[in-house]
Amino acid sequence: MNRTLWLLLAGLVAVLAIPFLLGGTDLIHQLAGFPLWLFALMLGMILVCWFINGLKLKVLLAGHAGPLGSLRAMAIMMATEFAICATPGGTGGPLTLMALLARRGVRPARTTAVFAVDQIIDLVFFLSAMIGMMIYVITRAIDVRLGWMLMVPLLMLIGGLILILLLGRYHRGLMRLLGRILAGLRVRPHTRRKLARRLLNFRNALAETLQMPRYRLLTAFLLGVVHWVIRYSVLYFTLIGLGQHLDWAWTFLVQMLSMAAGQITLLPGGAGGAELSSSALLAPVIGQSTAAAAILIWRAVTYYFYLVAGAPAFMLMAGRPLLRRVLSARRQEESEPGD
Repeated sequence: MNRTLWLLLAGLVAVLAIPFLLGGTDLIHQLAGFPLWLFALMLGMILVCWFINGLKLKVLLAGHAGPLGSLRAMAIMMATEFAICATPGGTGGPLTLMALLARRGVRPARTTAVFAVDQIIDLVFFLSAMIGMMIYVITRAIDVRLGWMLMVPLLMLIGGLILILLLGRYHRGLMRLLGRILAGLRVRPHTRRKLARRLLNFRNALAETLQMPRYRLLTAFLLGVVHWVIRYSVLYFTLIGLGQHLDWAWTFLVQMLSMAAGQITLLPGGAGGAELSSSALLAPVIGQSTAAAAILIWRAVTYYFYLVAGAPAFMLMAGRPLLRRVLSARRQEESEPGD
């Protein structure tokens, strides 16, 4: 827990310190002239994103959580995304979602399957967006190096989809292989059987979720698209408020590459990597101080606000015991055999 808290603190400092170091004294003047109404509008856009994610959660649960109001689903997503932003690699997100839905009678295996389908939706969206960005880079004759920068995450996304398809098709062979590996590591038979049972429960819940009516999956995908389009428009509006007018597609590209770079760091929210990579892409176009101001405002909306607004939702819905579990990154052992 102490390690995670220190990493979170380091991430918070990095989000602030890097733009100030890059922007210098001109950064203060840039921030002072930013319209407050536009900043409030961008915060409202994040609230809309949470509401949309709540609707997507309701669609994927398909009634398994009982009567779930839109505002309640939104609060669940706010708490979950707070945990994602507060822990390295977002590891606290699935645990939080699992704990909150368990209180509504949803089995952990189904919650994990819903989370996995949500990630698959995002994976498909970003794969499509990456292909679109490649076309954008080629047709607009932008620096060829950006094409190579896009190629790496594009190949990773394609590899992820292929891996998911192979796991779904050859799960029996995978489980046998995993069993042999665990046996070689001298893992107890009881533990191996429990792990195999959980994998089977997850696989069955995932298959059931993916077999829901196509209109539900399409609705969830469209909600995911709307969410990411709104979320990735924040930097575009930030630059407008700073008096810069860049193509929306360019700001979308900057955010995709920056967040991909942020995943490499060990800090919560991708702090450090996102700031440095976005500065490298924006500074040559709009200047160092303006780029630093844009990065600070963008991250305040898409990182700090997730922590500030998500923390009360997390504490009200989950409380301190779950917070300690999330920050310590330890999963509670489930005693029910059906899990």
